[in-house]
Amino acid sequence: MQCTRVRASKSVHQTPRNMDKTESPGVAEGVDALTLNNVNDEKLDKDKVANGVEATENEGDIVDPWNVTSSTDEGIDYDKLIKRFGSSKIDEELIARFEKITGNPVHHFLRRGIFFSHRDFHTILTLKEQGKPFYLYTGRGPSSGSLHIGHLIPFYMAKWLQETFDVPLVIQLTDDEKSLWKDLKVEEAIKLAYENAKDIIAIGFDPEKTFIFNDFEFIGKCPAMYQNMVRIQKCVTFNQVKGIFGFGDSDIIGKISFPAVQAAPALSSTFPFIFTSKKPVHCLIPCAIDQDPYFRMTRDVAPRLGFPKCALLHSSFFPALQGAKSKMSASDNNSAVFLTDTPKQIKNKINKYAFSGGRATVEEHRKLGGNPDVDVAFQLLKFFLEDDTRLEEVRTAYIKGELLTGELKKLAIEVVSPIVEEHQKVRKALTDEAVAKFFEIRPLKFAH
Repeated sequence: MQCTRVRASKSVHQTPRNMDKTESPGVAEGVDALTLNNVNDEKLDKDKVANGVEATENEGDIVDPWNVTSSTDEGIDYDKLIKRFGSSKIDEELIARFEKITGNPVHHFLRRGIFFSHRDFHTILTLKEQGKPFYLYTGRGPSSGSLHIGHLIPFYMAKWLQETFDVPLVIQLTDDEKSLWKDLKVEEAIKLAYENAKDIIAIGFDPEKTFIFNDFEFIGKCPAMYQNMVRIQKCVTFNQVKGIFGFGDSDIIGKISFPAVQAAPALSSTFPFIFTSKKPVHCLIPCAIDQDPYFRMTRDVAPRLGFPKCALLHSSFFPALQGAKSKMSASDNNSAVFLTDTPKQIKNKINKYAFSGGRATVEEHRKLGGNPDVDVAFQLLKFFLEDDTRLEEVRTAYIKGELLTGELKKLAIEVVSPIVEEHQKVRKALTDEAVAKFFEIRPLKFAH
């Protein structure tokens, strides 16, 4: 099906924005937020902003779309990050409302604080109560031939949300972004996008409700996407985008224009073959919190173009095997468990590289116990062991010194390896036709 042109919604004059009741008071949002947040009640200084990109300060925490580092073994201070980014904590009240409206228990990612922050999720729940439509949007920048287990987190959440709410999902593969930032050839970036798509499809998304697209190919097929990109670009100045993303005079112009590409899918008219009504549809984006700057910009621009602000669910970062000072990265083979790893490789990586919260000796560990908060093997269980009771038993035993580091790593291997093996099995069974179905420009089936 060929994507058709759609007439733009009438722009609205920008009006002073009221502070969201659910968001942190006194914190600015939008294209200027990355600067304004850092001068709220204190002067802007170089320790808080590096090259114009916002950092959260926990003795050296840096969080932006390209860098995530912490100076402590505990990793990023997420409470401080919420305050600096001006988002809202996912609290017990929000979880209780979710369960009441849906009639289902929340995902363990929400119960355990793995998804810890949000913007306007109350609005999404209200739409659900009222029987009004919304859609999901998430994505992946294909920089390697295989995803690692940390990449699964937003996609697991997106799948669960799709099944819980019965809503359509669009998945953007930003092969153009990786070509610009990683100096990949266009052809190589497109190839990686399709390889990553197979990993994503193998998670189990419904092809009747899910549309996957890579920028290099979709933009040329769908005029509505490019039109919305230009509308967004007209709303953000060069100074603003420099302040948000830290671009400098030597950065190529492709980087400077890219944020509009990631923002456009949050406007429902980008997909006229899915949303046939001209009435704007709300968007919910599950993503890691390092992607939030893109969508603060989007939330600032959307009302000016006649669209609702996108809502967000923010996840924490999956730690590198070496510890929570950095996140798991596809560019460092030894920091990650990849979806292509064999059981032997997984076992060797976890045993050799997984940072331990245990003591120096067995005797000391038995006496003083371990620290699960910094132990990567325990973090693997926190993300992937669904049984809350069993997880708490392991945590308690480790703290008391009843469970040794080697035993904890063994448990982590026993949980992670079957997940990767099953994923490989499903991926291997995918046909070219099955993959092509997800990329086909077509209507999607959903409740509204």
